[in-house]
Amino acid sequence: MAVLRKDCVERPLRICFEMMGLFIGSHPWWFLIAPLIFSTCLGSGFYLLQDRMSNDIEEQFTPFDGQAKLERKYIQETFTGNDSTFSRLRLSTDGNYAILIATNDRNILTVESLQDVLDLDFQVRSMVVQFDNQSFEYVDVCAEVMGSCTSNDILDIIKTNASNIDTVNLTFPWYNSNSRSFPLYLSLGNVKLLNESTVVESAKAIQLYYYLREDNKTKTDLWLEGFIKLVSNISSADIQVSYSTSMSMQWEFEKSPGSVIHLFSITYAIAITFSIISCWRLDNVRTKVWVAACGVFSTGLAVLSGFGLLLLLDQPFVMTVASCPFMILGIGLDDMFIMISCWQRTSVLDSVPERLAYTYKDATVSITITTLTDALALFLGCSSPFGSVRSFCLYAGISICFCYLYSITFLGACMALNGQREAENKHWFTCANIPEDLPSRSSKAFGMCCVGGSYDRITEKEETEVVSHMFEQFYGPFLTHKSTKVGVFFLYAGYLSVSIYGCFNLNEGLDIRNLALDDSYLIKYYNDQGQHFAEYSCNVMVAVKQPFAYWDADEQKHLCSCISHFESLNFVNGTLAWFLSFVQYANASNLNISSQESFLTHLPDFLELNAMFKHDINFTVDTKIRASRFFVQTLNNASMKDMMIGLRKTAEECQVDLLVYHPAFIYFDQYTVIMDNTIQTIMEAVMVMLVVSLILIPSPLCSLWVAFAICSVIVGVTGFMALWGVNLDSISMINLVMCIGFSVDFSAHISYSFISSPKSDVNEKAIDAMACLGYPILQGALSTILGVLVLSMSGSYIFRTFFKIVFLVITFGLLHGLVFIPVFLTLLGAFGKWF
Repeated sequence: MAVLRKDCVERPLRICFEMMGLFIGSHPWWFLIAPLIFSTCLGSGFYLLQDRMSNDIEEQFTPFDGQAKLERKYIQETFTGNDSTFSRLRLSTDGNYAILIATNDRNILTVESLQDVLDLDFQVRSMVVQFDNQSFEYVDVCAEVMGSCTSNDILDIIKTNASNIDTVNLTFPWYNSNSRSFPLYLSLGNVKLLNESTVVESAKAIQLYYYLREDNKTKTDLWLEGFIKLVSNISSADIQVSYSTSMSMQWEFEKSPGSVIHLFSITYAIAITFSIISCWRLDNVRTKVWVAACGVFSTGLAVLSGFGLLLLLDQPFVMTVASCPFMILGIGLDDMFIMISCWQRTSVLDSVPERLAYTYKDATVSITITTLTDALALFLGCSSPFGSVRSFCLYAGISICFCYLYSITFLGACMALNGQREAENKHWFTCANIPEDLPSRSSKAFGMCCVGGSYDRITEKEETEVVSHMFEQFYGPFLTHKSTKVGVFFLYAGYLSVSIYGCFNLNEGLDIRNLALDDSYLIKYYNDQGQHFAEYSCNVMVAVKQPFAYWDADEQKHLCSCISHFESLNFVNGTLAWFLSFVQYANASNLNISSQESFLTHLPDFLELNAMFKHDINFTVDTKIRASRFFVQTLNNASMKDMMIGLRKTAEECQVDLLVYHPAFIYFDQYTVIMDNTIQTIMEAVMVMLVVSLILIPSPLCSLWVAFAICSVIVGVTGFMALWGVNLDSISMINLVMCIGFSVDFSAHISYSFISSPKSDVNEKAIDAMACLGYPILQGALSTILGVLVLSMSGSYIFRTFFKIVFLVITFGLLHGLVFIPVFLTLLGAFGKWF
């Protein structure tokens, strides 16, 4: 009976890598210089970096095929605006504006506080800005209503005279005067009513808007910059001011990369220091100082080449990509530690090419497995609907491929050259020949500085490091003890329970304020807005997409029924509809509008009296109504996701063809796709990881354990990140995709070493795997954590989130690689035939 060969791919790969190591070891200078020239050429792409920057928040952090974008397109094509009759309510985008919130902890509706507000308003409106050697003011760029700049309701009510506040009887949320109604909930915040009536007793905040035209962006951007500079320098004894503009978040977001540039040098300094210390040997010949330094340098070349290549290929560079070098550094150092460990297990009496061949034979398949899983996981992330995720995954995936390429070429060449120095028994620093043993009559200081080259005469290998010895003699036997295995099972049960609990408490969605730096002026603005203006939410458009007989009583019932369904939602406060107002107007004027002819005859007169409603109706050439819209005011008593989905569901259930839209829905659409897309990407990645493991690890059962480790680590990271206050959004999704690749690294190394061990007993296999790779895995984990540790001090939520998730991934990956997986593998001793 034929025996199934389970190493049909792994064995030829080992042979190929062995031949490669032999060739590189014989010609190291070729493989040292060629990567340097190659990466220098590709690095020229960095000259194009500024041209490739793509940090538009909507483009990068919202689903590119989001439903709201299609809804916005319909609104813009159907309901065209008019520059002479601006309406904030009818904007299809966020608009072009500046906004400020003035607060007073006691009551801002006093003469003194209102005078400060009026003074501030005057300074804003009279601010002079230079453009093309000409000066202009707010009146030259403001959005207009009937020939005048848009005004603020609360200032109109008091007629820009603070003393009038004592004579005005304000009501909330609406204030009705003889001529018009004012939605005061947009202007006043933290309102206290008198004896549970609608009369305002006091308020703690006033919100002022300054809307601009959108015909000259350069000019209006200059005015917005002047606004920020002006308001930031204003101080008052009675009021505190926070402020924002339509461009503030974009401008603040673009500052984020600059906040971590100085951390790159710190990170690489820490990485070099750690690598050198962990690779340092007291033996002045066998020390691997130069190999460690070259390992760090190799990761830098990988980033230079990967980024440079994609910049040359005109790929957009999103700010989130700036965290890639920290990740590549950890992966590259992990590969380096594995290669050094395998080198130290070769015979020092063999030639350098033979030693490198044996190193490649043992190490490179394991490195190949982890590189494939890391890269494939990231490339799968390129299918994400979020531009920021796609860009990060592409840059990171390509850089990992270059990291692998340079590890087996450039770093291998460095190891060969370092091996030649060792073979000639030369000092690591001076490269002078030194004695292997301490000469007689020499001092201890001479022995510490000028002696080296010793090795184990029995095994003919380099002397084992203390940590590796501890893994073999102490940790391995302890971990494989029966009572320890029982404890590991209880530990895993606790880990899994907490993780699952966290998963059920995971929140979705990106809080837009997290795109700004911690010290940004926007944080105070969002805090004030949340504290004082949190009761009311979006005023949502509802478009009637079909031609509709508004004059027909039966048809009116259908539409009124739809409105009733909207108003029955617990987060809807009221409705503003042109046709309801028209019906009221007709009833008050004793007009008959029950026929199409009479309806369309009297409608123009109504629209002349209520000019804003003209923007809510789309007429055909023959003055028939093709489409129209009305508005529903929502409250903040439901999550944004529930509110948007609830409105869309209500529209779908209506007998009339309706569409609901608000500019904020562009960002809320992430709630509808983020969870499903993340789960889909993770499931696809797990399947790909399983296939890679089955092909390259000559044991189906161990491959399944690697897949199990991936799932287990992902559950742990997801659960604990929720408990750590991280939401599931496009930023954390980037890190979760990266987590898929990282989660397999340590488990794959241990599983492969377990399978490759010549020992027959499963406990001895586990101990042997720990002795061989326990220390390199620990080194790799510590180097990665140290590499991202400085990001915990970043003032950017994006980079702090990157640190949190990488820390969890490495911690749980290490826990699985050095604790859970070895124990689980030994418990399958009864199925030894699978190994």
